[in-house]
Amino acid sequence: MTDDRGPVAATPIWVDLATNDPGASRAFYRALFGWEGEPVADPAAGGYAVMQLERRDVAGIGPSQDPEQPAAWNVYIGSENAETIADRVRMAGGTVIAPPFDVFDQGRMAVFQDPSGAFFSIWQPMMMRGAQVMRQPNSVGWCELNSRDIDAARRFYREVFGWDERETLLDDGTGSYVEFQVDGRSVCGGMAMASSVPAEVPSHWMVYFLADDIDASCSRARDLGGRVVMEPNPYPGGRFAVLSDPQGATFGLMSA
Repeated sequence: MTDDRGPVAATPIWVDLATNDPGASRAFYRALFGWEGEPVADPAAGGYAVMQLERRDVAGIGPSQDPEQPAAWNVYIGSENAETIADRVRMAGGTVIAPPFDVFDQGRMAVFQDPSGAFFSIWQPMMMRGAQVMRQPNSVGWCELNSRDIDAARRFYREVFGWDERETLLDDGTGSYVEFQVDGRSVCGGMAMASSVPAEVPSHWMVYFLADDIDASCSRARDLGGRVVMEPNPYPGGRFAVLSDPQGATFGLMSA
């Protein structure tokens, strides 16, 4: 496996799962994706585990900070200066949930909420640059914003990260799909949340993992106690599905 991500600034470089049962979550993703990893020994790490795929960092799994918080995957966008991004978030109408802070000697992070309500984090690398493998089977393939106010979100991310856009009309005529770009390279996507989605579901970022066989992965997830929320469907680049793990965290699968 190779690290082919290119520049990390303004691009998704890490994902992690916050869950109320980290041990069960590690077991599920180990069986589904072949990940290995145990919690960091230092008690100050709070039980956080860096999961690896063939000995390369691929994602994190740790305990939720709030027992009432539902399990969820989080997206981290790379930054060269966390304070600068925090200032831009404020000016663009977003909310600073957790201002920039050091994570040991690994990097600096912060947590924000965009104007449409979606949470996301940033990572300013120090010792840890981010995921060591992406866009390979069983690793992160794509991150996608599902927004209750996609126009406001587009303006926000353009102002904060300088993202350009490539827009494609959806075949069903209900709107468009946006590929956010850095230097002409699509780094993540976004779209308006479908009207069929229950009103209680907020704007959110979705993490998609690549799979060699979507149908087999869905079947395996079911056997492991997960749920297939959306059966495999075609899209211009292949097929995708939406699942939830046994703790309720939603994630997607895409054709490798």
